[in-house]
Amino acid sequence: MTTSEHTSPEPAAAVTTDAAAEVTAAAAADAIVPDTKDWTWVLEQPCADCGLDAGAVVREDVAGMVRANAAGWAAVLGGDPEALRRRPRPEIWSDLEYACHVRDVFRLFRVRLDLMLDQDDPLFANWDQDATAVAERYGEQRPAVVAVELAEAAEALAAAFEGVAGARWARTGNRSDGARFTVESFARYLIHDPVHHLYDVTGERV
Repeated sequence: MTTSEHTSPEPAAAVTTDAAAEVTAAAAADAIVPDTKDWTWVLEQPCADCGLDAGAVVREDVAGMVRANAAGWAAVLGGDPEALRRRPRPEIWSDLEYACHVRDVFRLFRVRLDLMLDQDDPLFANWDQDATAVAERYGEQRPAVVAVELAEAAEALAAAFEGVAGARWARTGNRSDGARFTVESFARYLIHDPVHHLYDVTGERV
């Protein structure tokens, strides 16, 4: 309730409003800055941060790279749960939040890959990764459970990519922002995300 809702504001109301403003400001300070960048550029040039040259990745290697990445996350998630939940800075995800994101990326890209293989030139539904992180309470999830879920999602996606052959690599799909992928470019685009986030957490470049 704000002071404008009182016919005659009293000092106590002002204090309440100030306290609410402080809470709002604190929440804003802790909020993750939404990532609005178009990362499709990684298909054209190597990533200077994580070191991956996604455009040069052999498409048949993506399944193995997904599995290797999942193994890296398993090692991360075996650490101290409280340390995994701790953000290095308020505006940067914790290791656990990054792992939850990667798990959900694997799940999402499996759905989108199936769409590309089963439908002609589908349009992908939008996904707000930052809203999902908040709604699913990434920072409160159990690392051991996330490790299992991430491994399962990675294996399902890897197996799906292993099933692609011949002309099916050329099938297409579209994002609502106009980005257009073939299954081949989609595979290369996908693998940068978990590789980059493992670098975010471990500092180890490929």
